[in-house]
Amino acid sequence: MSSPEDNFTGRSMHGLGVACGIAAGAWLGSAEAPTKLVDAGYSPIVISLCMVAGVFTARWTLPTLMKGTRYVFCDLLARAHLIVWGILAGALWAVANTLTVFAIRNVGLSIAFPLWNTNSLVGLLWGCLLFRELRGGGAKNWIKVVGGGVAIVAATIALGLASVHPSAGASSSHAAAGVLAALGASLLWGTMYLPYRKAYLSGMNPLSFVTVFTVGELGTMAILAATIHGPQASITAQLHLLRPAIFWLFLGGFCWVIGDMFQQYATKYIGIGRGIPLSNTNQLWGLAWGALVFGELHGVSGHNRIIIIASSLLMIVGAIAIGSASAARKEHLSVNQAIARECDRYGLDYDQAVAAQAGLDDRDGSGQRAWWDYLIVAAGVAIFIWLAIGVHRPPLEMNTRWVAALVTAILALLGAGGWMLWKRTGFS
Repeated sequence: MSSPEDNFTGRSMHGLGVACGIAAGAWLGSAEAPTKLVDAGYSPIVISLCMVAGVFTARWTLPTLMKGTRYVFCDLLARAHLIVWGILAGALWAVANTLTVFAIRNVGLSIAFPLWNTNSLVGLLWGCLLFRELRGGGAKNWIKVVGGGVAIVAATIALGLASVHPSAGASSSHAAAGVLAALGASLLWGTMYLPYRKAYLSGMNPLSFVTVFTVGELGTMAILAATIHGPQASITAQLHLLRPAIFWLFLGGFCWVIGDMFQQYATKYIGIGRGIPLSNTNQLWGLAWGALVFGELHGVSGHNRIIIIASSLLMIVGAIAIGSASAARKEHLSVNQAIARECDRYGLDYDQAVAAQAGLDDRDGSGQRAWWDYLIVAAGVAIFIWLAIGVHRPPLEMNTRWVAALVTAILALLGAGGWMLWKRTGFS
């Protein structure tokens, strides 16, 4: 096996990783908008279940469309030990996503978003401890990353204090429960990135990882839906009542998968410590949807409104500082040592893993389509068409002009980010 120093590649993927992180923020933030249906009286468990079902549909449709199942399964079989890690990551995501719905119900979208985005600190800690991120990065990068982390923590504390103020629109007990739910989601999502990074250091394609990821998330969500009962009617009865709006939750799950795929590529190319804070710009999009579309800040006092907006901006500044810390040669070599460790442990091809880390993947199967690929894509499209039949406008007060503006913006980011990924890596 070649040494990490011999296989250092100077091909910088920092710019691509940053672009993916920004696009991820836009789509992850927009994906949470349909969960506002919780304000119409539906159970958070049912809403989360419908959204996860949409995620499951998208996670099989999009990778099949982009690479084909032959490529995906070949990639999974070459690294079979990562399948259980992918299932575990999916389970963590399902629990965290359910907690976010409770958080939105109790403290609102624009407040809950920044609270659970402290997952970047959790991910940064794991990245430094387990995957040698920032080793050899130099004082400048350490200052950016640590300074950004301090800014995120300070903003989180301020947002927590603002959210439990009586004028925030909810009782203090409900607000405290919402804060705890959002922070619990933060802890789970921050830990969820461990399997992500482990997979990409091993050379796995993000499209392959998200395919097996969905098994864990849908299975866990089904267990939660079957075991957690609230004061509402049964799950079946609520699904029947929610039928005219299920399309929007499926669409939210679809948007989340697009954002998560961008986030996966950002994590692959620039690491947990940089990629996740960049994707956590989704709080700006969450704030935009909550404040501009749903008018969440109308009932908030002027003092608390200033705290919420200023704290959100401070958190974004911290994320930008972390994301702008481009890795130097010594840090790349440190990451290569982490790759070598994974390859030694599981008997993988080190040269191939290093090439994959640089966006170079020449394995057979890419772009080849089997006949069943077309059936999978057709089935995904058919599900959305069926759900769109008889769909009603969500029973929520919305500013349609801002909806149109935000949708146009995220589609533009999708086009730009997707084009860069295809041009530089072929979605590898």
